[in-house]
Amino acid sequence: MSDRILAYTRQGKGLPLVLVHGYFGGAGHWAEQITYFSDCYDVIAVNLAGFGDSAHLTAPDRIDGHAALVWQTLDALDVERIYLLGHSMGGMIVQQMTAMQPHRVAKLIAYGTGPVGALPGRFETLDESRRRLSADGVEATMRRIAATWLVEGEASLGYAACLTEGGKAGLQAALASLDAWEHWNGTKALGGIVAPTLVIWGEQDRSYPRSQIDALLAGIPDSRLALMTGCSHAAHLEDPGRFHTALESFLSG
Repeated sequence: MSDRILAYTRQGKGLPLVLVHGYFGGAGHWAEQITYFSDCYDVIAVNLAGFGDSAHLTAPDRIDGHAALVWQTLDALDVERIYLLGHSMGGMIVQQMTAMQPHRVAKLIAYGTGPVGALPGRFETLDESRRRLSADGVEATMRRIAATWLVEGEASLGYAACLTEGGKAGLQAALASLDAWEHWNGTKALGGIVAPTLVIWGEQDRSYPRSQIDALLAGIPDSRLALMTGCSHAAHLEDPGRFHTALESFLSG
């Protein structure tokens, strides 16, 4: 596989639905969504450089670098117009992808994300995350951060999936991602997003506060909110049924 092409999981038929995971993620995070949506869509779940099955690739230290790699992968697959979903850091990436090639995004789903990378109200500052990565190592940091994504923390059924995918990442990717967030701000590009957009947010999300969600809704002209009550940052793992219903209603509408 070319160094310019990401590893991916692909299943189904129909209009392509591209899934972009977040920090310490991988295509495996979308297992239930791949199974559910592959009856109606050509589901393509990429592994970002430095993560999941693309862990052998050097991770970009800028969000636009990740966005370019996803587009290059889709080009290699001869995929043109898509439905595009991104979670957390992946949500930053899909916003950047849409800014780069707006004509290719039929519908956009910004899930558990916001328009700025160095966001206020995060459970810890980016400098604290860097310090703890250096002091504690990748595995311990990944385990600690993944627990914040779920209302029940380590007791959640979704925690095991977080560990399986998160454990594939290395220190280079973990640190490069923090740099990418710090240097990215997509606020000015929101008004140029012409694709109908669904914003999905777990009301107990500790990574992205409601202010970030409101910024997306205020900035993107054709946007609406799917509020996941009783869920945190990884709502698709905590309540896949409601997540599927919200997404299916938006895509088929």
